Amino acid sequence: MRSARIALCALLVTGAVGLSPATASSASSAPSATRSAFALSSTAFADGGVIPKVHECTSGGGSDPAKRNESPPLAWSGAPAAAKSYAIVMRDLDNANLIHWVIYDIPANTASLPQNVDHKYQPSTPAGARQVYYRGSASLYGYQGPCSPSTVNTYEFVVHALNQASLTSLNANSSTRTAAREIAAASIGSARITGES
Repeated sequence: MRSARIALCALLVTGAVGLSPATASSASSAPSATRSAFALSSTAFADGGVIPKVHECTSGGGSDPAKRNESPPLAWSGAPAAAKSYAIVMRDLDNANLIHWVIYDIPANTASLPQNVDHKYQPSTPAGARQVYYRGSASLYGYQGPCSPSTVNTYEFVVHALNQASLTSLNANSSTRTAAREIAAASIGSARITGES
């Protein structure tokens, strides 16, 4: 009888220990389930999908009229509540992470960019934003689309929520690398999508 009671107690203890981690796991995952995740998307292409030709560069040779070097429309949601502004950095992951586009000082009340943001240091939309001058196959402010005519490369778009309303250390002469470093230093959260071209 005594040995049966000891066995029963041991079984109950083992069962309680076995249930404990699962209970802790579900309790710890509850807050993250209710909190929306920071996400970036585009109506032009799905994450990992093909970037349409209208967004490809016009400086890579050839005369395809479908290529217009227009930046894709982008939208984000679930950003950190403490975000004071946003910035977007686009890179060619298959070409030494070459930076193709940096736009920053995007106001905190903005959650999207339209297609074809002006190729200007201070584009008309979104008001207050600034862009870095691209020095490469083209020389222009703002977006330089995919330029990989003989290979299919992966391009990454990352939106950063920043802890500053304006990156005052940057100006019209700042390089893409300098801007990317300043953005990374001020980032309090980020979201990304990739496209193939």
